[in-house]
Amino acid sequence: MKDPKADYRKRTPTSEKLWQQASKVIPGGITANVKYFDPYPIFMKKAKGSKLYDVDGNEYIDYCLCFGPLILGHGHPAVVEAIKKQLDEGGTTVYGTPNEIEVKMANKIKSLVPCAEMVRFTNSGLEATLHAIRAARAYTKREKIAKFEGHYHGAYDSVTISITPPLDQAGPDYAPIPVSNSAGLPRHILENTLVLPFNDLPSTEKLVRKHGNELAAIIIEPVARGFLTPDTDFLKGLRTLTEENGIVLIFDEVMTGFRLGLGGAQEYFGVIPDMVALGKIVGGGLPAGVFAGKAEIMAVMSPVGSKYPYDHLFHTGTFSGCPAVLAAGLATIEVLEKPGVYNHINWVAEEVKKCMNNVFEDYEIAAQATGVGSMFQCLFTPQKQIRNYRDTAKADAKKRVNFDLELINRGVYVKPGKPFYTCLAHTKADLEKTFEAIKEATKTVAK
Repeated sequence: MKDPKADYRKRTPTSEKLWQQASKVIPGGITANVKYFDPYPIFMKKAKGSKLYDVDGNEYIDYCLCFGPLILGHGHPAVVEAIKKQLDEGGTTVYGTPNEIEVKMANKIKSLVPCAEMVRFTNSGLEATLHAIRAARAYTKREKIAKFEGHYHGAYDSVTISITPPLDQAGPDYAPIPVSNSAGLPRHILENTLVLPFNDLPSTEKLVRKHGNELAAIIIEPVARGFLTPDTDFLKGLRTLTEENGIVLIFDEVMTGFRLGLGGAQEYFGVIPDMVALGKIVGGGLPAGVFAGKAEIMAVMSPVGSKYPYDHLFHTGTFSGCPAVLAAGLATIEVLEKPGVYNHINWVAEEVKKCMNNVFEDYEIAAQATGVGSMFQCLFTPQKQIRNYRDTAKADAKKRVNFDLELINRGVYVKPGKPFYTCLAHTKADLEKTFEAIKEATKTVAK
């Protein structure tokens, strides 16, 4: 097949120039590693609704949506108006003091998210999982934690482990070996982190029971990487296991929170954790995070009556609870509460998945689109049932990237190799263009 990078370069010469300029002052030319792809990333100039527009004037139907947060699309009027209103009435971007909208958002989250008896705000999903883990350690007086192989919880030391481990270094599937996912990771982090096999309850149970009295928390993406769903009894079994061993169960719902519904994965699957980490959608397109949970666990960070700084958990953040951010998040949730909104967003995802799977079958390509709700992934693999990271790691990543570049060259944007997300702003006209792009991209990849 022809190299899709040639067409890509022809369409995006200004992006290439900007990337070269950026590379002189920003390592790799990008402000987050996830934004890079070969030969260079596209530089966007503006966005509206379901569309992105790059610096060369190309229009794209956006299925990345900033890696998931923009569930209403770019610049939804209700969100923009809420931000403007907060800035106009508040007279500033941030107070640096408690404010009324913090209470309003905390009560909203408590009313929607089953485990959220008390709430704290942060500036990202990364911070939310970090502080949830620290709270679990403070509450249990234990140090070790457990995470699942292939699950992502942010780019800090405790969890930058076994996110995408090479299979020849990862150990047996029933007892994964902790593998560093970054240079600069201290050895003691690996020694204090137990890696568990997702969707394998017997092996998980064996490992947890062996280390149970050492574990402060088990953190899990209930839908791994936004598209790998748990077996029917896996989350329930994990909930029972953590309760029996006095381990804090943390759901990382940065991806699933407000995507699977207003109550997130815990409502969707009927399993209530001790704590939850939220991000992405909860900020309405601005940087935000939330960690919440049972009152007795969250109480470990209250400074009221404490002998600073040694007898309570230290959590702070200059911009935590930023009023403009919370206004955007509240406006987003209020739109999501309207009848039919989730139906539309999920319908768009189902239609795109269905098109992909039908076209792959027509061209006899071993590939599938799989996921839940408005999140899905495309994997080029002959394996029918995809249950965990190791199944995804065996897929043909190069073919997937070529497919994505072909989509981009036809005006459909997704970050190569990453999941697809749909939003309220996607239209039937968008779907028709997307279907045509999928057919043409598949035809080219098939050659």
